[in-house]
Amino acid sequence: MMGRKRDILIAALILLALWQAAALLLDSMALPQPWIVLVDIGSRIADGSLLDDLAISTFRALCGIGLALAAAVPLGLAVGAEASLGRRLSPFIYLLYPIPHVVLLPLIIILFGIGNFSKIFLIALIVFFQILVTTRDAARTIHRNYFHAMQTLGATRLQIYRHVILPASLPKILTALRISIGTAVAILFFVESFATTTGLGYIIMDSWGRADYVALYTGISCMALLGFALYLLLDRLERRLCAWTRSN
Repeated sequence: MMGRKRDILIAALILLALWQAAALLLDSMALPQPWIVLVDIGSRIADGSLLDDLAISTFRALCGIGLALAAAVPLGLAVGAEASLGRRLSPFIYLLYPIPHVVLLPLIIILFGIGNFSKIFLIALIVFFQILVTTRDAARTIHRNYFHAMQTLGATRLQIYRHVILPASLPKILTALRISIGTAVAILFFVESFATTTGLGYIIMDSWGRADYVALYTGISCMALLGFALYLLLDRLERRLCAWTRSN
C-alpha cells in the first residue's frame, strides 16, 4: 500500500514538473505555471468561494452515479440471470445504448427545468447504460450449475441473487463504476457549462469567456481532483468488497 501511494505521489510530481517545463517553454499567459494555480486554489478555498462550487459539483456527480447504480444493478442482474427477461429486454438495450444521450440535455431541461435534477438526471442516464450492460454480461457468465446447487439446498430465488449472482458479478460492476466515474465527471462539465451559475464547470466556462486563465486552470484542476478523489474512494471500496480478487 505504501509503495502504491509513493508511486502515485511520484507520478503527480512528474506531471507537475512537466506542466512547469511546458509553461516556461511556451511563456504564454494561456498556460500559467502550476504554483500560480495552486496559490489561486488556496486563496479561493480560504475565502470559501471554491468550496461552494466544489460541493455542488460533488453532490451532482455522486447523486447521478448513485441514481444510475441503484437502477442499473438490479435490472442488469435480472436481465443477465433470467433468460426470459433477457430475451424481452435485450432488444431495447441494444437500441437505446448506442444513442448519444448527451444530446438529450435540451429536452431534459425543457421537461425538468434548469435546477439540479436535470443535471443529475442526465449524468444518471448516461452512466446507467454503462453499468447496466456490464452488469448484465457479468450475470450471464455465471455458470448455471451454481444456481442448481443452491436450489438443491432449498435456497429461494432471492437468496440465489444475494449469495451467488451479486457476489459473482460485483467485481465487474465495480469495474463498470470505475469507468463511469470518468464519464460522470465529463458529463458534469457539460451540464454545468450553461444554464447554471454554480459548479466547477461554470467556473471553467466563465473564466474562459473572461480570458482569466489562472481561474480556468483552477477549475480544470479541481475537476480533475474531484474525479481522482472519487476514483480513490471506489478503489478503497473495491478492496473491502472484493478482497478475494486481489493477490496481494
